[in-house]
Amino acid sequence: MQHVKIPQERIGVLIGDGGETLRRIEHAAEVQLDVDSENGSVAIEQTGDPLLGMKAADIVEAIGRGFPPEDALTLLDDEMRMFEIIDVGRVARNDNDLRRKKGRLIGENGRTRELMEELTGATVVIYGSTMGVIGSPKEVDVVRKAAEMILDGAPHGTVYSFLERKRVEELKHQGLEYHEYNG
Repeated sequence: MQHVKIPQERIGVLIGDGGETLRRIEHAAEVQLDVDSENGSVAIEQTGDPLLGMKAADIVEAIGRGFPPEDALTLLDDEMRMFEIIDVGRVARNDNDLRRKKGRLIGENGRTRELMEELTGATVVIYGSTMGVIGSPKEVDVVRKAAEMILDGAPHGTVYSFLERKRVEELKHQGLEYHEYNG
């Protein structure tokens, strides 16, 4: 049995309308979820395929870190999909610094976060003091490196160029030309 703790305000999202989301997760991941709405603790018991059951903890944690259930459930689409949390609070000196760093990751009108998603294919959510990423190992790695660059103070233009370069490399690896994809 695994235990995951999620923020109180995300319990309703995990459970869903009339328990619908909870049942979807239980069915798809072949687990039984026991949610303690008092403290946000979720007990996860495997009832079927152990590999699916192991992903259930990531699904619950991803929902707890701000992902919509549909995005969290994509972790079951492919055994290589993964969920990673980048702790922005760890590198912030104080609350003002945390707000500034989160603002840099989000970008003006959400543009930086959107570009990370568009150019990597990963899904990115910034919630509380963390940044969550769902994607393939390669996608998550590129987003992590871009986030580290931003958190280290790199100009946004430098980070966008890095993301573009990684996108072109990936398209070439897939046998596509960038202009075919881009236009």
